[in-house]
Amino acid sequence: MEAHALLQREGFEVQSFGVGAHVKLPGSSAREPNVYPFGTPYRVIYEDLKRKDPDLYARNGLLRMLERNLKVKTAPQRWQECREPYDVVVTFEERVMEQVLDDLHSRPLCAMRPALVINLDVKDSHEEAALAAPHALQLCSLLDKAHSRGGMQGSSTGVNGAIAGEEGSCSDACGDDDGPNW
Repeated sequence: MEAHALLQREGFEVQSFGVGAHVKLPGSSAREPNVYPFGTPYRVIYEDLKRKDPDLYARNGLLRMLERNLKVKTAPQRWQECREPYDVVVTFEERVMEQVLDDLHSRPLCAMRPALVINLDVKDSHEEAALAAPHALQLCSLLDKAHSRGGMQGSSTGVNGAIAGEEGSCSDACGDDDGPNW
């Protein structure tokens, strides 16, 4: 979501998607994660964690992350449920890239269109996501610039792109409107 927030601040139209079966956030132990269905509003997740153990979730940064997410969008969305076409998909973890590729390959042939899938391998932490976000912005800016010069095939309104990650992690985004899209 860090890349999503930065791209949005820089004027890119952005949406976020996770690839898992549900949203899984760290809990009081590795064996007890907090699990929520996609579509659960970030406000509900925030209030649930604050009720469970406000000190723990403030200390580990989850409350701060959810406060940021609340400013970006209402609720987590699942990539596999999105059927909008994209020209470029950027992921932040090889496993996520593989899930995106599997999903793209499983879509009906009539819905298929070429997509460039790029992975920026980033450790799933707040710090690493903050360091990777400017690289994602640079990549998206260069791709958009190449498209505007006619150097890339894509939609007539700009490059449609996606940045996907594990929902609940620090960075994941996707976009779909006119203009520079990610």
